[in-house]
Amino acid sequence: MTEHTHSLTSTDSSHGHRHEEGLARLLDLDAAMSGTSGDEVAGWATRYAGGSPDRIADLGSGTGTGALALARRFPAAEVLAVDRSPVMLERVRAAAREQGLEGRVHAVPADLDQEWPALGAVDLVWASSFLHEVADPGAVLGHVRGALRPGGLLAVVELDGLPRFLPENLGFGRPGLESRCHRVLADAGWNAHPDWRPLLEAAGFEVHGPHTVSASGHEDPAATAHYAQAWLAHMRPALQERVGADDLAVLDRLLAPDSPETLRHRRDLSFRAGRTVWAARRP
Repeated sequence: MTEHTHSLTSTDSSHGHRHEEGLARLLDLDAAMSGTSGDEVAGWATRYAGGSPDRIADLGSGTGTGALALARRFPAAEVLAVDRSPVMLERVRAAAREQGLEGRVHAVPADLDQEWPALGAVDLVWASSFLHEVADPGAVLGHVRGALRPGGLLAVVELDGLPRFLPENLGFGRPGLESRCHRVLADAGWNAHPDWRPLLEAAGFEVHGPHTVSASGHEDPAATAHYAQAWLAHMRPALQERVGADDLAVLDRLLAPDSPETLRHRRDLSFRAGRTVWAARRP
């Protein structure tokens, strides 16, 4: 499922559609910036799979980063990308066609808060930035355990925190802007999730982890600036009533396309992010 969807809900369907398009672009930028760290997460988790899976389900697939990576990692596997968003699933289909994977990667529309789709038996379930979004994680884990073949694996992945880009001192405004913004968004429930190990064990899984993988730096400063621009623009509406006017003014200077201090002109940005993964095996 797409990250931070709780901050993007809207009763205006066209407004919600625009938000989903923007979030889809953000997810694709995150995948590009994270580089090999995604492969490291998948490599650590799938070593507990006990062999190459034949059928994989990616729950809350978003734009399909995980589903497509798993299809490349396991070239004989069928991959089911499950998401409630038509916008995201269209991105999955388009990316699968572009990569020649349309015969093995299939988009499955489903709202897992409402009903469990007819996935059939699977060997691997991938749940990245998903489990904390559902209303009843325990019920979803029960469905996952029922869908997994004996010996099958569930991989749960969460962001350690919101991605970081800014230096401590921007040269204007108060130092520590990004940390203050992240604190108030954490208080608002962005990316809130527990240590999933106790709930996974209660659902009957044998659990390995948690294991943490970090991503930092990027060889292209322009790409870092582009992602920083997209991410801070995504955060800005949620910060409107939560940080002071001075911090909002600094954010607007960073985001303004015609500002000399805009993020696009800075070369002191640095991408830092981390992910935690739990590998849960059905006995």
